[in-house]
Amino acid sequence: MSAHEMALLLDGDAMNVDGAMQGLQGLQGIQGMEGMGGMGTMGGMDGMGGMESAMALDDVDLFGDPVMDDALAGLPPRPLPSKHLQQRLDELRTRGCCQSIAWSRQGTIATISKDAMSVELRYVHCNPDTTEWELSEPTTWSPPSPSPAPVSPASASAPLVHLAWSPTMNPDLAVVDALGRITILSFHITINQTYPVRRCETDVADDLHAIVGCYWLPVGMPQNKQYHLIHGPAIKNQSEYRYEHQFYQAFGPWHPLPGKSAFLCVTTNGSLKLFFMQHNARMEETAIELESVTSSDDLITHASLCSDKNNLLVALATASKQLRVVRVGIQWGLPQADKQVPPGSVPLRPSLRETHVAVTSWVQHGPSDSVLEASMAQLSHIEILPSAPAGQSQPMAPPVVLTVRSYVPQDASPYHSENQSIIDRWEVVNDQPQTVHPAFEQLGSKNGAASTPPTMTHLRKLNPIILPKVVVTVTTAQFGRVLCFAFSDGTVQYRDRFTMDEMYSEHSLDSITHPLQVGFQYVNDTPCLQAAFSPTNCSFAQICEDSTVQWNRLHHAMEDPDTTLQSTDQKTILVALTIPLSATAVNSAPCDDVLAMARPFAQRPDFAYAWVREMVNMLKIVVDYSEEAHHDQLVRNTLLQLCLSVLNHLSFRGDFKPRSYGGKFAMLALNVRNIFVVITVASNSPMGLEKKLVPLDDPEVVDAVTGCTKWGIFLLAWLTDSLFQLLDDPEIMAMLADPKRFPELAKCLQSKNDVSLQLLLCSSTRGFLSAACRRLMHVETVSSRAAQYYETHVQRQQDPAAAATAGARPNPALYPAYQRMVRAVSSTLVKVSEFDRLLSDLSSDIQAAYQKSFSGLNAAKMKAQHANMTEQQQQQFNEQFIKKAQVHCELDMLLGRNPPPSFREVLLKFFTTTLPAFRNQTDPAKLYFANYDLLEMESNPKNMAGRKAAGRYVDVFKRVELVVGPRAKQAGHDAAIPAKRTVSGEEARGAAAANGIGVTGANIHGTWTGVGNDDGPQWRRCVRCAAVMEDIGSRRPGYNFVLSQQRKCVCGGSWGTMPRGS
Repeated sequence: MSAHEMALLLDGDAMNVDGAMQGLQGLQGIQGMEGMGGMGTMGGMDGMGGMESAMALDDVDLFGDPVMDDALAGLPPRPLPSKHLQQRLDELRTRGCCQSIAWSRQGTIATISKDAMSVELRYVHCNPDTTEWELSEPTTWSPPSPSPAPVSPASASAPLVHLAWSPTMNPDLAVVDALGRITILSFHITINQTYPVRRCETDVADDLHAIVGCYWLPVGMPQNKQYHLIHGPAIKNQSEYRYEHQFYQAFGPWHPLPGKSAFLCVTTNGSLKLFFMQHNARMEETAIELESVTSSDDLITHASLCSDKNNLLVALATASKQLRVVRVGIQWGLPQADKQVPPGSVPLRPSLRETHVAVTSWVQHGPSDSVLEASMAQLSHIEILPSAPAGQSQPMAPPVVLTVRSYVPQDASPYHSENQSIIDRWEVVNDQPQTVHPAFEQLGSKNGAASTPPTMTHLRKLNPIILPKVVVTVTTAQFGRVLCFAFSDGTVQYRDRFTMDEMYSEHSLDSITHPLQVGFQYVNDTPCLQAAFSPTNCSFAQICEDSTVQWNRLHHAMEDPDTTLQSTDQKTILVALTIPLSATAVNSAPCDDVLAMARPFAQRPDFAYAWVREMVNMLKIVVDYSEEAHHDQLVRNTLLQLCLSVLNHLSFRGDFKPRSYGGKFAMLALNVRNIFVVITVASNSPMGLEKKLVPLDDPEVVDAVTGCTKWGIFLLAWLTDSLFQLLDDPEIMAMLADPKRFPELAKCLQSKNDVSLQLLLCSSTRGFLSAACRRLMHVETVSSRAAQYYETHVQRQQDPAAAATAGARPNPALYPAYQRMVRAVSSTLVKVSEFDRLLSDLSSDIQAAYQKSFSGLNAAKMKAQHANMTEQQQQQFNEQFIKKAQVHCELDMLLGRNPPPSFREVLLKFFTTTLPAFRNQTDPAKLYFANYDLLEMESNPKNMAGRKAAGRYVDVFKRVELVVGPRAKQAGHDAAIPAKRTVSGEEARGAAAANGIGVTGANIHGTWTGVGNDDGPQWRRCVRCAAVMEDIGSRRPGYNFVLSQQRKCVCGGSWGTMPRGS
């Protein structure tokens, strides 16, 4: 009977049972020796009797037959590992590159289909009906099928086996098949639409070229910013938290082109290939031989690469169980910096140079190794981690090679061991002295001085880590400082790279680094074959045993709306959400899974505002633009855009549902910012192409600018009408007249769901409005000049003599496009210049109020505390105090709080003097009865239900209405669309004609149906705010240049192409 058997029966410790068994065996041995002794002294028969008694002891059942039978019958059979898990382990042990799921830094989840002949693209998005975050339906990309003609080995189809994303802003996806052929797909606009930048048809079809390890180079950094920034931990200080930041040096090699990466891979026959992009966007490659393969034992089975101190480190595992480390240098063939040579004019000619560093065996037995060591002589994972410091101002830890070997029982017997994985580690250290033969030491050197040979690099074995689970995925986080493990039972672990201790497993409120420390947890019991972690490491996608893809995010026990959330619990939750969100903000990665974690708390009062306040505190986001005259820095403040995006999402209630106060404010602010960007980009040529490319020479660009102009004019009219309604509200005027009631102003505005006054008082949104007014006035100037030009041109064309000497004829579609622009500008109900003057006067009054109120407060404070300061020191202190106080007030107004008391006089003047004078220049009746559907500010449930039934959306790029519905035939298309009265009084047919945009002959652009086999353009939908726009491709460079600025939605979310019929 085995030790494990007795442990199961006695419910005891297996190690203690081992000792009991050894004692029992020793007792048997003693009795046997006594029997042998009896043979010599007492006679042979007595000795034989002693031996028989000793041998008979093995046949004795100490517990009795009934007891033994009952005990064995009561043991539950061990569940066998699934067939899919065993197949997955066989794949991992056979080849090093077999990852069928990968998550890009922009949010695309790529998986290899079940038949291994296509790639499925998914993404996490907010459902516009339920507002819940979920996984999208797959979009499929398939490599071109071979021709029906006789197929050559090079063109034969092979199953896809591996996916790897590049770390660039617009990520590329490397798709590897079983024969080592590589296709590289590029994603530029939407996260589920792609096109190949490198095809695999010309690659060699040979098993020896199969890929066993691959790596994308990191993106290059400027010379003065070659470091990584890690936010956190948050250290508790009484009731608040102090955020710490850590800087670590970044290492190359990098691609010489800014924002580009390069793909490296190791083949079975020991070659290292480098795929890189030239200046002309052409993919090229080069290769080098790392190992000479002369027999099957030399074949490479697994490989891993990393960047370390401007070189590459390559770890190789061979079929003969050898572990080799090679250092590779990359020289890009660029000349020394020469001012006479323009950048990008010299083609790249990279060369690779290898140096063998160390070698050992990856199967090394030791006293602490597992008892299953002999049955685990097959490698499943290998990773090499670059050198890194354990903390700031600490020495660099050496590179580490990490391997994983897993064991699963092969039958259902309860006596076999459980699932198990062994993690072996080796440090790549350079501290082994070289020994020199004494004969060489006697020779000495030429100058008589003794020379010491340099130290050698070797692999130092560290203690193994044994886990009672099967590891199916290994990846890194925080630039190689954290190891992420996914197991076959669907669980995950985070471990410290230096100590291998498990991280985030204990509840901790004093030092917060990850949401797992404050009560968030994964709720997942689905077996897993492969997994891919999100860029934030707060969720992961897995391939289940039935080949389905499942997304798992972190959940909190208090996310139920019926659960009472204490202020201390909310604070820790906000801190835990802010840390991963900050990492995405710095690295320009999506934060959608963090928003999904926060979404269940959206109904909590002031949760969104408190989170934005925490973000501003941690990231030091600039929110005060009360003294900013130029709008460039305001528009480029992407962190402020992120704050508005968080407010917009957490207040989103679904399509065609009224927006809350905060959501309406954030949505308008984001859209005003976007129309400024579109008009500015369309009004300027790309750098270096000023004379060759003018975007406004494209009629589609003119229509897009016209749509943004019309939207901006509608917004100014809506704001004016809303302010006039506040002017006529006696309750508002009473609050402005009474200082005691002034603190009630913000609550009153929120009860009315009127954000017009907040948009004017907050300096950032007031700056957006002022910037939009300047752009609208610029469009007015451009349209008038274009109209004069085309009128003159038409007159010349009518004169035969002038037409003969005229130059190139302009695009005939440009004249109608500019006519639509002129009509849009001339139909405004509010003069843009007068509204901009109103904003300027209000800004001057607010700035004067800040100076007056805070200077007086600071003077009283300085008399009491800083009487010994010089005049210059007092002036600096006064400026800092005023600036800090302004930031506090601006943040409060951004988050819907009441304006400071000093604003009462400013608002009283605004509502009693400035606004009535402005009212005399407008027609309040036309403003009141105008149609503002294009702004999507409707809050009447009946009207919104009508828009939903009609399927009317607004394109956030062209600012035209898009209609979902059965597409009428072209001849009767106009008659199928009901007539509508526009703001200017023009009657047109259909939403697109009502906006005067996209109408060319009988075609009405901007109308698409999701029903049937429609030949119109598909739609893009934002994964975060559910906004839509047409997915129009064009070969015209001007339109593509402007459209390229819409890679992200107005809220900063990614675009996903909607399938037809959705």
